[in-house]
Amino acid sequence: MYNILICDDEKDIVSALEIYLHAEGYRTFAACTGKQALELLESEDIHLVLLDIMMPEMDGISALTALREYSNVPVILLTAKSEDTDKVLGLNIGADDYVTKPFNPVEVLARVRSQLRRYMQLGGGQATAEASACTVGGITLDDRAKEVFVDGEKISLTPTEYEILKLLMQSPGEVFSPKEIYRRVWKNAPYGAEGTVAVHIRHLREKIEIDPAEPRYLKVVWAQGYKIER
Repeated sequence: MYNILICDDEKDIVSALEIYLHAEGYRTFAACTGKQALELLESEDIHLVLLDIMMPEMDGISALTALREYSNVPVILLTAKSEDTDKVLGLNIGADDYVTKPFNPVEVLARVRSQLRRYMQLGGGQATAEASACTVGGITLDDRAKEVFVDGEKISLTPTEYEILKLLMQSPGEVFSPKEIYRRVWKNAPYGAEGTVAVHIRHLREKIEIDPAEPRYLKVVWAQGYKIER
């Protein structure tokens, strides 16, 4: 059973999400401020967070910043249409996805399942007997151990960042459009794919490149997409 933390100061939204998540077999915890969410994350074994941005006492952006100092648990932002700037900021500091209010519960459940699947895979399932490491230049991705090394140094990636890098490294030199990356990694229809993928690519570059402004590996192909340079 997976534990989902819902953090939103609107009780109706929390109640609605609880109904749908319980119907899918998830266990839920509720918080109405970012501070309460962080306290629950310290005391409970949480597998995914649904996090509102605008909240009293501590907003979602501040809570996410604090959370990312010690945890890679998947975070899906709950945002209003007017919060585009905060949405991008949230993706930049480590959110994995977002859902815009008013949301379709079916969409929320699909995104929850997708993020949980990647998180549990990255957290380490049973290793297969066959080695599954791939190397491009100074980057090595070990899919058995779910670890990534750059020039011999282990780096920490979120589950979403890991899956994007894995997709690109498995086909070095091949160009993937933002919609194709979104379809394969998020496993959802690629609505708003360009902006979301671009933010994750930027964040990934900051972790694997010596100079993100002049990347050695993670290249953009104008008007086409992204690739890992051979």
